[in-house]
Amino acid sequence: MQSQPDTRVTQPPLKTRSQYLFGWYSCTWSTALMVALPVLSIFYLAFFPTENIWPHLVETVLPVYITTTLELMLGVGVLSVAIGVCGAWLVTMCRFPGRKIFEWALLLPFAVPAYVIAYVYTDLLEYSGPLQIMLRELFGWQTARDYWFPDIRTLGGAILMLALVLYPYVYLLARASFLEQSTTIQDASRTLGCTPFQSFYRVSLPIARPAIAVGLSLVSMETINDFGTVDYFAVKSMSAGIYDTWLNMSNLGGAAQIASLMMVFVIILISLERIGRARQRQFHSADRFKKLTGYQLSGWRAWGATTLCALPVICGFIIPVWVLGRYALRNLDQLWTEDFLTHASHSFILSSCAAILTIVIALLLAYSKRLHKKRSLKLAAQFSSLGYAMPGAVLAIGVIIPLAAFDNLLNDITEQLFDTSVGLLLSGTAFAVVFAYVVRFLAVSVGSVESSLNKVTESMDMASRSLGYTPLETLFRVHLPLIKGGILTAALVVFVDCMKELPATLILRPFNYDTLATYVYQFASDEMLEACSLAALLIVLVGIIPVILLSRTISATRSS
Repeated sequence: MQSQPDTRVTQPPLKTRSQYLFGWYSCTWSTALMVALPVLSIFYLAFFPTENIWPHLVETVLPVYITTTLELMLGVGVLSVAIGVCGAWLVTMCRFPGRKIFEWALLLPFAVPAYVIAYVYTDLLEYSGPLQIMLRELFGWQTARDYWFPDIRTLGGAILMLALVLYPYVYLLARASFLEQSTTIQDASRTLGCTPFQSFYRVSLPIARPAIAVGLSLVSMETINDFGTVDYFAVKSMSAGIYDTWLNMSNLGGAAQIASLMMVFVIILISLERIGRARQRQFHSADRFKKLTGYQLSGWRAWGATTLCALPVICGFIIPVWVLGRYALRNLDQLWTEDFLTHASHSFILSSCAAILTIVIALLLAYSKRLHKKRSLKLAAQFSSLGYAMPGAVLAIGVIIPLAAFDNLLNDITEQLFDTSVGLLLSGTAFAVVFAYVVRFLAVSVGSVESSLNKVTESMDMASRSLGYTPLETLFRVHLPLIKGGILTAALVVFVDCMKELPATLILRPFNYDTLATYVYQFASDEMLEACSLAALLIVLVGIIPVILLSRTISATRSS
């Protein structure tokens, strides 16, 4: 009798499987150390500078930097919470004209970089701008001494500009929290005699406090990170201080010392946010997916709600886009040049490279955690997300220190051995910019990929392994097809964030290598907004992509 061939699938040797797992483990910690390198470099140079000017900074400019930064954070935080929470409550729990539009429209200012909106409103509101010209013609005023008009280039102006584009962080998380709350609690508060406002203040707001705290911490970190607005408005924040100390005073050690102080600010913010919500828990109720009834507004209350929701959208998105679009259309033949296309290609190439690299690294980190159920790997993955909390100017300092040290060492070796100078291979090229992007926005990709991967049941892994597939083959054959939606979302968000990033790009870009962000910064700083309007408009239009994704994600959680 002819024997049948053996079709059984054999497991790979135990040693081979262990080698696979060890490889994932090693790569995870290597990535965590890569992200930690800029942070460690900053603190090292801060404690061991070539020329210690810390006493001089403390006696002169540092108190001003700290005070101004705290005032900026406080003002932007209060205004962002007021706009975000009120807007989220109104569109979630109230019924008024235009509510369905404002559900997603309130996220649109998220697409506008802070420095772009600062340039637009300065162009509109300054002495030679159209608004003051119209007022002088209307009332017959001749000079600025004939009337009073608020100066936009002040700390208050910077607070307003930043709040107009950062409040969507609070709105996003507050709305998600309001949508998850139980209707039973709302009904119980009404039966006890609470008015809609009392129900909001006593019930909904305390429950949503953890989400609001997270949004506020993100707003505060983005406020610290901002450079374009504070530089244009001559606001002496710590971010502007880093740039001034490094480039104008030619002291990298002093810049690292200010950067280390900014990192302390960020650590305090993260700690306060976690302490504030440590003992607060919210459990999903059985009626979570029940449609919200809400409060029907009428008369002046309805139109008041419409006006309150419309103002942030008009001021934070419609007016900037209208101004930029008008300038771009009027000068399209002059703006659509080879230089513009070159800068746009630089932005797209750098952002695409960063998005791809962050996705690859995020897959590595998330899948390593899935393979190894160890606390050390979870710690490594969390540590790899530290870069998102680093302001762009701080990150630029941390990146340039190790890359410049490596370039100098390599250059010395090649000169001694081959009598040839290789120049700045890393710190003087686009590699430094991409590296900074990856470190800063890796947390975005890790969060999205890990969330998608957690939705895939582990029985899929066991079934794949029983068929003889290695962990790497399982990742490519099983998991990637199932989580491609989360991967695409993460890639798009990182791409858009890289397109808008200014501080790190401005400091690390190679000589004569501009992106759309630096191109807009240079022209707008010289009072030439029309010359960069097309570039600024392109940045805004690209930024609408994640807004659409976020809006669809929130709306899908519950019908309101």
